[in-house]
Amino acid sequence: MARVKRGVAARKRHKKILEMASGYRGRSNSCFRVAVERVEKGLQYAYRDRRAKKREFRRLWIQRINAAVRELGMTYSQFINKISSSEFAQLNRKMLSEIAMNSPNVFSSIVSSVG
Repeated sequence: MARVKRGVAARKRHKKILEMASGYRGRSNSCFRVAVERVEKGLQYAYRDRRAKKREFRRLWIQRINAAVRELGMTYSQFINKISSSEFAQLNRKMLSEIAMNSPNVFSSIVSSVG
């Protein structure tokens, strides 16, 4: 059986990790052993924060809707309760917050028709 020299595969693997680590500080972007640890930790953070991002945006949309609805004399929970049983039920929180931010006249008409 022929001898297998693994230099090409190792160089490819090292190059891939070091490219992912570009922009890191210190030896983390040039030393392979340190870069492997940093890249793995960075991928863990990325996986976790892709899920956290969804939660954070939902909280932001709720805060925006709550602020806009309170100006019109209603609370967020009352508004969501009434809108879920109206013809505007297909509007999600993201859409409602965008409407509240960009066109308050339309949002106030939605609130008045719901409540």
